[in-house]
Amino acid sequence: MKMGEFPLAEAEGAVLAHSVKLGTKTFKKGRILSAADLATIAAAGRDRVMAARLEPSDVGEDTAATALAEAVAGENLRRSVAFTGRCNLFAEARGLAVIDRQRLDRVNLVDEAITIATVPPYEIVEPKQMVATIKVIPFAVSQALVDACIAAAAGATKLIGVATFKRKRIGLIQTLLPGLKPSVIEGTVEATRLRVEGLGCELHREIRCPHEEAETAAAVAQLKGEGCDIVLIMGASANTDRRDVVPLAIERLGGAVDHVGMPVDPGNLLVFGHVGEVPTVGLPGCARSPKFNGFDWVLQRLAADVKVTREDIMRMGAGGLLTEISSRPLPRANATKPADAVQRAAHIAGVVLAAGIGKRMGANKMATMVDGAPMISHVVDSVIASHAKPVIVVTGHEPERVRDALKGRNVTFVHNPDYATGQSTSLRTGIAAVPADADGAIVCLGDMPRIKPADIDRIVNAFNPVEGRGVVVPTWKGKRGNPILWARRFFDEMKAVSGDIGARQIISAHGEAVYELEMGDNSVLVDVDTPEALASLASAMKATA
Repeated sequence: MKMGEFPLAEAEGAVLAHSVKLGTKTFKKGRILSAADLATIAAAGRDRVMAARLEPSDVGEDTAATALAEAVAGENLRRSVAFTGRCNLFAEARGLAVIDRQRLDRVNLVDEAITIATVPPYEIVEPKQMVATIKVIPFAVSQALVDACIAAAAGATKLIGVATFKRKRIGLIQTLLPGLKPSVIEGTVEATRLRVEGLGCELHREIRCPHEEAETAAAVAQLKGEGCDIVLIMGASANTDRRDVVPLAIERLGGAVDHVGMPVDPGNLLVFGHVGEVPTVGLPGCARSPKFNGFDWVLQRLAADVKVTREDIMRMGAGGLLTEISSRPLPRANATKPADAVQRAAHIAGVVLAAGIGKRMGANKMATMVDGAPMISHVVDSVIASHAKPVIVVTGHEPERVRDALKGRNVTFVHNPDYATGQSTSLRTGIAAVPADADGAIVCLGDMPRIKPADIDRIVNAFNPVEGRGVVVPTWKGKRGNPILWARRFFDEMKAVSGDIGARQIISAHGEAVYELEMGDNSVLVDVDTPEALASLASAMKATA
């Protein structure tokens, strides 16, 4: 890749390296410079521009990020559409982030131009939470560099995945010695129940027995016979040696004690073993409290069917000093983090405007057949197939025909009784129906049947109000089109628009928040308002069939 100042005559097709403000118009960093763009820059009195030009062996930042994301993403992860060289991986289910730290380091050591950042290995992640981000730093990198990173990430399993929690049946044994208070015993049951249920598991039952090897072994055998997937033993006295009661009880049943102790505090005095295929864990005394301790790390992995070895336990020392971390929450509170504590995928609703009369079409254009199906169904099917949720359809003229055209689809209908007074009333109706927890809404026109799910996802992925992309407007060769994505901060203004010009005045008033996203084709410009436009669309679709 070559980067530097280019004469305007040599800059067509290059990538703009820095944002350029030209009077009231701004070309933002990363824009592919067209001939029209260069004419605008020249008219502003400039004869050179800072840009980057790709070499024949280069691949663009988004292509590179996508390729690496596909190579590293494993189970229960959703890959975002790459944008500005960044491709994010989001959890599709609750579970543990399983990350091969050694392979991750190998990838990050290949070259400074390509990076992967993840949440800590074995951290609990929630649905829609960002688990990893792949970032290509420059505008382009060589294909050889991408191939080297993919090779470094290769292994028997994918580098990054999410292991979901299973509904394990867990049994608890408490051994007893004289002087052990009933309140302590009951408190242990409640703390264990909180831990187990916080991971979606079931506390099958508790058995109490004397603190003796034979009695403890019999209790383990009973719980194993009742189908428990995991057996926990809280000894009346702390485990300090392999010849103590709990380890000997495991071995008495023909089981094995894999490890005694762990480099985590609190949690040092843990015993980890198994009887047959059933993990059997001697709990450290700190597990009587609901406060987070080393046993929680072990239980989380077992609940997610992540294999635990003695080496795994011995490697928990880095970050294992938990005593002074006053912010450690209770296990159940730790199971679901506050919304501001994690990065998550933006929640964007889809709003489809399908209320118009269709005067220029001479018929209800929403029900007009396009390629064998009603026009509105093409648009709605694309929104449903995208990441925009929920999908809200605004009806107006002949609402029954629109509903019939969308029969069986998972959409929410809202009716605009004032549809005849202009599109703004439908926009207000649709925005008012967006759920309160949505970060924004992408507003789609029902007469644009060439819009694809990938177009919608690309627009959604560009959304980032913090980085000045609170309104995302798709363009084709510099001309603005639809659908447009709006951050929630603009909803009040959108509810106040009037007439038939939609929300264009809001775009004009908030130029600093508007991002023009160049698309791969002209689908964002193609609407069908007249019989001539319908005929032209049919010809175009036939030509590409």
